[in-house]
Amino acid sequence: MRWHLIETMPGCYDWSSFLPMLRAAEAIETRIIWDLCHYGYPDHLDIWSPVFIDRFARFASAVARLTKEESRHVPVYCPVNEISFWAWAGGEMGRFNPCCRGRGAELKRQLVRATIAAVDAIRAVDPRARFITAEPLINVEAGIGDAEYVKSAQTYQQAQFEALDILCGAKEPGLGGTLDYLDIVGLNYYPDNQWYHGGSTIPMGHHAYRPLHSLLEEVHLRYRRPLLVAETGAEGCGRCSWFHYVCSEVHAALDVGVPIEGICLYPVADYPGWDNERTCSVGLLTEPDGHGRRAVFPRLARELQQQRALFDVFDTGDSGPVSSVAAE
Repeated sequence: MRWHLIETMPGCYDWSSFLPMLRAAEAIETRIIWDLCHYGYPDHLDIWSPVFIDRFARFASAVARLTKEESRHVPVYCPVNEISFWAWAGGEMGRFNPCCRGRGAELKRQLVRATIAAVDAIRAVDPRARFITAEPLINVEAGIGDAEYVKSAQTYQQAQFEALDILCGAKEPGLGGTLDYLDIVGLNYYPDNQWYHGGSTIPMGHHAYRPLHSLLEEVHLRYRRPLLVAETGAEGCGRCSWFHYVCSEVHAALDVGVPIEGICLYPVADYPGWDNERTCSVGLLTEPDGHGRRAVFPRLARELQQQRALFDVFDTGDSGPVSSVAAE
């Protein structure tokens, strides 16, 4: 949901950008995981102020009321997308809102407070609601270095869990986190999510590259919550082979008892790059033609169908949760 389009004036909600999507989903029996805050917020809000927390909670409450009125499904929400990445990119590196440097830790805690407030507000309206987090899943290796360098790499590696640790109350319980705020743990994983500390990306197949299933198992052992591969995808000729790899690793994780609720292919459509206007060929749907129509990329479509069939076979067995493969 594009909060900045919905609350253009304080406390006034324009649902015209949201209701058509909600009603279309209902008409075709599609369940949506609604993302309430994905790096964007109304221009009239100061993200550093207590007012931001209060207004986000009010927005979340209004969303819950409207969704409950319009939909018969149990709603699923992601309150704040990628707290860790937003804190780094927006609070530490100045890459996007709020375009600050040196305030990443502060922004991370503010976004955790916002998440807790939104969950409370939604549950007050609709106790049925389910929630996911969506955090990057990474692996950082030290490579060759002294003991201090190895320790630094390990600290960086563990920092990926800080937002979830605060949210569930394992760290800084004074911020209000408890296990009740951790429902489904969403994990975003891409080909460049493993690297040497301060160095290059570790390619898949390299001896230092950790298999995805071991990373998923580590997260499950840490939080004991069901997981969701909330984003995954690759560009160009790697898009099919990468998706095949991720699905195979999810099967391996399911085989050892890791509960994984599904896989989200992201993004579903080719799109203009963040840093330039070149077309990023990543999607199931290709770049639009002159009439705005998109074709289906056939190899990825076949891979998606084959993986769905494999998961259907798995789900008919005696072990493992019901898993799904979807596109966002």
